[in-house]
Amino acid sequence: MADSQRLDVPRGRTRSLGSFLRLNPDAVGNFAEGIARFLGTGRFLAVQTILVVVWITLNVFAVRLRWDPYPFILLNLAFSTQAAYAAPLILLAQNRQADRDRVQAEEDRARAASIRADTEYLARELASLRVAVGELATRDFIRGELSRLLLVDDDAEKREKKAKKKRDTGALTPADPTA
Repeated sequence: MADSQRLDVPRGRTRSLGSFLRLNPDAVGNFAEGIARFLGTGRFLAVQTILVVVWITLNVFAVRLRWDPYPFILLNLAFSTQAAYAAPLILLAQNRQADRDRVQAEEDRARAASIRADTEYLARELASLRVAVGELATRDFIRGELSRLLLVDDDAEKREKKAKKKRDTGALTPADPTA
């Protein structure tokens, strides 16, 4: 197999137009966006309108300066050249903006998914806290239980005192159930 067809061998240096024109894609893109921004301004339209009016005025009324007589072929060529360069530059700027929009949309989707996951986690935690609080004894429940126990203890003390009093007085018989 020849070296030029092997994939594990780097190619030798070739001389081509591309090797002379090593352009940074970001620099070209920034230039295109700058031009596209300028072409979309009122200033550009005003300057272009003034140039066209001056061009036509000089070519119609200044007999000695007629470099582009009517039907203004050179002016047409200038507009065609401008359009030929402006259209691809504007498209390049739009493509770069679309790429930025796509990246931003992906980041927004990722952020939304993260927020959704965080929200679901917090909802689960809140639900588990509600369940845990439901299983905990509340202040009112504890007070109620304590007062019930105190009442039971008070009743038992009263019964015991009553029974002791009866025993002391001899009123109790062995068949008495309170004995």
